[in-house]
Amino acid sequence: MSVYNEYTDDFLLNLLKEDNQSAYTEIFERYSKLLINHAYKILENQDEANDVVQEVFLSIWNKRYELNITGSLSSYLYKSVKNRVLNHIAHEKVVSRYADSISNFIEEDYVFADSNLREKELEAIIAKEIALLPEKMREVFLLRKVEELSYDEIALQLNITDKTAKQQVYNSLKILREKLKSMMNLFVW
Repeated sequence: MSVYNEYTDDFLLNLLKEDNQSAYTEIFERYSKLLINHAYKILENQDEANDVVQEVFLSIWNKRYELNITGSLSSYLYKSVKNRVLNHIAHEKVVSRYADSISNFIEEDYVFADSNLREKELEAIIAKEIALLPEKMREVFLLRKVEELSYDEIALQLNITDKTAKQQVYNSLKILREKLKSMMNLFVW
């Protein structure tokens, strides 16, 4: 058993800045499983969650000399994973859009028209499912996704915490994803 597991996060960070690999290993062992679970809840893919967390820890090691963490190490790590997850999702969307544009370019006109019709039908179904969300959840969801307000702005406007706003958006996305999963098979070619 290592003495490093008794050290505080702040002390481990100071050791890390001095090139102490054991401190780095302790930070990794202390947080990696929690962070992988966090990433997995969003990505729903174990390999992608592992990759995201590995990237975060690799970045920490590579930037160890200039690492300046204000606040707790755990908050920093969770935010880093969240940002990497969002970057990963954004990258996937870009790849998906590119694949879609190539697919649309290759398709015949009548297939393209059929695709537009299905897209409109899907938008109507999504709008209907959003309308069925509980009132407060729907309100927070629309402020975030349609009005594009930040969680802090939503919290101020609705007199709730930003954490509550985030949780409401997360819950609404989870509900919508589940409801739309079965319907999506109808729209796949």
